Amino acid sequence: MAGLTSAEIEGVFDGLFERSHRTRLVGGGDEPLYVPPTGDRLGRIVYRADYPASALHEVAHWCVAGAARRDLEDYGYWYAPDGRTEQQQGEFERVEVAPQALESVLADAAGVRFVPSADNVEAGVGPSVGFLSALAQRKEDLLAGALRGRALRMQIALALERAKKG
Repeated sequence: MAGLTSAEIEGVFDGLFERSHRTRLVGGGDEPLYVPPTGDRLGRIVYRADYPASALHEVAHWCVAGAARRDLEDYGYWYAPDGRTEQQQGEFERVEVAPQALESVLADAAGVRFVPSADNVEAGVGPSVGFLSALAQRKEDLLAGALRGRALRMQIALALERAKKG
């Protein structure tokens, strides 16, 4: 069964959350960016180019973010760019466990390949063994019943959309 395209993932997300959370998923970005809804303007989750994996990763961040964080650009999260120090990389991995584990669950539902990311290409650093272990444990927890709310709705809707493709 073929995996979902980025446009199909956008359609699933927008169908679920455009009205209820005033937020749309938008591809074509040079860099990922979350812009919260304000006044009459819808919020936007911008993902890289038209990559389904990027769309799912950014949706996972949105699902993990609580209501207060969803009022802040890029959820108010800390981020150090590529070329991080060992300490910065450790912090990156600590905060990325939840969204990447959820991304993995969503990728399975959408039929999209998941690749854990250390996001530190310049430093030549891949995901640490500890990070990979934490991802696996968190994914297991999600699949064992910790998946709730928006994340669960997204997982189910992606799986249904994929099943419609045959």
